[in-house]
Amino acid sequence: MDIRSELHKAQLFQNLELLANQIVEGFISGIHKSPFHGFSAEFAEHKIYNPGESTKHIDWKLYAKTDRLYTKRYEDETNLRCHMILDNSASMYYPKIDKLGLDNLNKIGFGVLAIAALMQVLKKQRDAVGMSIYSDSYNFYTSEKSSERHFQMLYSKLNEVSNTINESETTKTYTYLHQIAEKIHRRSLIFLFSDMFQTETEEAQLFDALRHLKYNKHAVVLFHLLDHKHELSFDFENTPKRFVDVESGTHIDVYADNIKGAYHQKVEEYIENLKLKCAQYNIKYMGVDVGSNFSQVLNTFMIERQKFV
Repeated sequence: MDIRSELHKAQLFQNLELLANQIVEGFISGIHKSPFHGFSAEFAEHKIYNPGESTKHIDWKLYAKTDRLYTKRYEDETNLRCHMILDNSASMYYPKIDKLGLDNLNKIGFGVLAIAALMQVLKKQRDAVGMSIYSDSYNFYTSEKSSERHFQMLYSKLNEVSNTINESETTKTYTYLHQIAEKIHRRSLIFLFSDMFQTETEEAQLFDALRHLKYNKHAVVLFHLLDHKHELSFDFENTPKRFVDVESGTHIDVYADNIKGAYHQKVEEYIENLKLKCAQYNIKYMGVDVGSNFSQVLNTFMIERQKFV
């Protein structure tokens, strides 16, 4: 039986951990110019050698295979504390999908699976992971740990999120980012998965909350999740349509082509402003199309992890 094809057919989140592992293994094996090229089994047991470190633990056999220097990693060694933040507001459930699948994801589905894949990498590296989930309240928090039991609890929580449709009202992301920032006391690499939808009047508060995440010498990466076809390009048939705000319930009836230009300009302005603020606060901004694969997320993680440790 072809496990990969069966996973593609199956309901995605019944196999969350297994599918996340398949994504990571496929990503590693597909890298050609990477510090991890040439091996995957050793990936869990080694880290890149940094000049100035002791040469005592260099794996010379692996050097002969890869022509790169790696040091052996030990069971009790934790090099990274990573905190995942997932926006679970109603707007993250766009587009509405009855049955999520690897090739059929909305924003929440992409966020859940991306976090699960990153957790697989972190678990292989024996790093510590924490998680925060918010919607119209601060729904879930756990500090950074590296035990198998802890990882299983996080997978269970992600499964719960993916199987529950959130119909929350307007979410004030900035409120919960401030609260999360106050909880993460030890220096961590923070990944925020959000569509960053707020009203115009709340933009300043949102940017202030992003800056708060940087305190305590944290490194922050924002994965800005959007359905590019609809939310960025506004690619709809030019027939009368009712567009409904999934959080407030307000609606407008329009022809898509009549507002497409103005809409696109407004969204681009917001994204550019968001990028500018992230650069100002030294936050890594990554715009992500939820219709794409996970290589962008995993590549970004690999780069930021090497810079952080």
